[in-house]
Amino acid sequence: MQLRSIFTNSAGILFSRVLGFIRDLLTASILGANIYSDIFFVAFKLPNLFRRIFAEGAFLQTFLPAFIHSKSRSVFSIRTALRFLGLIFALSLLVTLFQNEAAKLLAFGFDAATIELAGPLVAINFYYLDLIFLVTFLSALLQYKEHFATTAFATALLNIALICALLLFQHEDKLTIAYAMSYAVLIGGALQLLAHLIAIKVQKLCPVLLGGFKYLGRKSRRIGSELKTFNKQFLPAMWGNSTAQIAAFIDTWLASFLASGTISYLYYANRVFQLPLALFAIAASVALFPGITKALKNGKETQAQNSLNKTFWILLYLLGFSTLGGFILSEPIVWLLFERGAFNALDTTRTAAVLQMYMLGLLFFGMGKLFSTLLYATKRQGEAAKIASISLLANVGFSLLLILPMGATGLALASSLSGALLLFLTIKAVGFYKLLDIITFKKAVLFCISSAVFAVILLAAKELLDAYL
Repeated sequence: MQLRSIFTNSAGILFSRVLGFIRDLLTASILGANIYSDIFFVAFKLPNLFRRIFAEGAFLQTFLPAFIHSKSRSVFSIRTALRFLGLIFALSLLVTLFQNEAAKLLAFGFDAATIELAGPLVAINFYYLDLIFLVTFLSALLQYKEHFATTAFATALLNIALICALLLFQHEDKLTIAYAMSYAVLIGGALQLLAHLIAIKVQKLCPVLLGGFKYLGRKSRRIGSELKTFNKQFLPAMWGNSTAQIAAFIDTWLASFLASGTISYLYYANRVFQLPLALFAIAASVALFPGITKALKNGKETQAQNSLNKTFWILLYLLGFSTLGGFILSEPIVWLLFERGAFNALDTTRTAAVLQMYMLGLLFFGMGKLFSTLLYATKRQGEAAKIASISLLANVGFSLLLILPMGATGLALASSLSGALLLFLTIKAVGFYKLLDIITFKKAVLFCISSAVFAVILLAAKELLDAYL
């Protein structure tokens, strides 16, 4: 069942990424690269950033353990959802009232006329956060039932809505297309919400929601301490989920001091790096989290350890082979994906070198994500945030140390080194015995041999590709 859940999540992520690639191609072709594409990307940037940090990351990791431990799950879930929805809706109204100011915060370099164009689009796009919070809340309930398919595949609905908007309005003026895409973002969010509401009904979770509304006034006092605990855990979880975004921002800022094109090399290489991380590590962690949280809550530590063992070895092979593939075949991968038009052979070589440094950290970040589920499952969000903060500081330190001798590759290597530290500190926090219980000599030798064989195959494939290219 667990293996099925992992690959369900992976299939959903891959489907969405493929549609996202098609969306990007159509956007470049129909909207182009101009002031109108800039204002749409800026407008969508803010809700997307909040979604990644606030809703999908911090909320899920804090809500699900608290929900499982709650004395009155129905009331706790509705009370929490209403409070967060009220806060997010108020924030959306604030952005609507001060849309130009919000646009200026996102794109400080825009002139007054461009800010006037961008403001309304920022306001429209921000309401996507309200919709996606509700989706995240419902997906948490579905994860409790260990149902992942709806959430995994519903993410593609946003890309489908944007693709339809581009095709339907492709002959209109650029500003109209930007508005059409903004409204398509809201339609995509509404479709995701509808898909989750249907899944809630199919999974027979309606009584949880209806019961929460019915007993909201009567049983709210019973969960007062639970809500206080949840609030204390949420802020550290939000910070822990934001450190990766902060690190990426700092890397971009440092890269701006290097030669022209450096930021692009980091961006394109990171896009490739993020694919196996999302397909395997994030998918596996999402699949593991509900089951392991319930097992630990019920005192079934052996069951939790067995689940961790199985997921560890699945992830080790997937991420290990991805690391070898990404490192050895970095140039052919970049050539296949990006080398066309203004992106020339020299850009491919430089992006491939950056990709190799990123790939060195894939196993560290992936396994760190896996073991961090134990911290969140046992409601140790503060400890996870502390580890993320140390990793962020290390990333900055390594970046400053390596940027001058290595340039963009140094920034990517700094990220990988901070990932190694993140994994070490996470395993230390959960206990090294957890890792020792997983690793056996026979399995470790088998992994090393299979990796060596795979590396030889990849090197032979690279020789053939180099001769062809």
